Amino acid sequence: MITTKSRLYEIIFEADTKTGKIFDVSLLIVILLSILLVMLESVPSIEAEYHYLLKISEWVITGIFSLEYIMRIWIVKKPKAYIFSFYGIIDLLSVLPTYLALIVTGTHGFMVIRALRLLRVFRILKLNRYTKEGTIIIRALRNSRIKISVFLFAVVTLVIIIGTIMYLIEGGENGFTSIPRGIYWAVVTLTTVGYGDISPSTSLGQFFASIVMIMGYAIIAVPTGIVTAELSKNSSKPQSTQVCPNCMADEHSEDSIYCNKCGKKLN
Repeated sequence: MITTKSRLYEIIFEADTKTGKIFDVSLLIVILLSILLVMLESVPSIEAEYHYLLKISEWVITGIFSLEYIMRIWIVKKPKAYIFSFYGIIDLLSVLPTYLALIVTGTHGFMVIRALRLLRVFRILKLNRYTKEGTIIIRALRNSRIKISVFLFAVVTLVIIIGTIMYLIEGGENGFTSIPRGIYWAVVTLTTVGYGDISPSTSLGQFFASIVMIMGYAIIAVPTGIVTAELSKNSSKPQSTQVCPNCMADEHSEDSIYCNKCGKKLN
């Protein structure tokens, strides 16, 4: 027998059904609208003219997200697992600032209120939950985190060496007054940003800088290749939007019957 909770779980936590897709698309629109309101509030002229309209709209959106958050806690088998999950924390952060702004009052707390309200931009992190493509990207980044971490460690080592060498070549002149300044130049040059606030003037320094610039193109390509390889692996495996009601895991193939994390049966 299909209970109300089971039906709501299928709509809210999964997007394989028509109603689930409608729910997800509706929430996507509300999230984007909420982000737009946050940005408009930061424009003094718009905030002054449409203050009450923006405030009412914000409370309506906060009410929608609050209801969604309460419903998610109510329908899951283990509320604690959802509350302390990544998306559970994001859901809480998306509604908490508006309520905290009511508690923090007075002129001294004005800046605190503004800081708390800016936390509403965390709602944009809810976007990935409602798109299968977003889930694939997150999974690819998660799977490649060790390779990227090793790569970043190698880059940090490289910029320290380059910064030290450039400090020695330039002899503490032309902005290279210390090794940390040399490292700063190495980071800016290796990432192909090139602010131009520090530049070598000696022939040897310019030659070495040219090598570093060319190396920069190769370095940028490495993490892109790592993530792309993981994306191709994930895209070759059809994924469903099923969320385990027991542990809240969502990495399941379309033909999965049991959760690949805790072994409980999926809906």
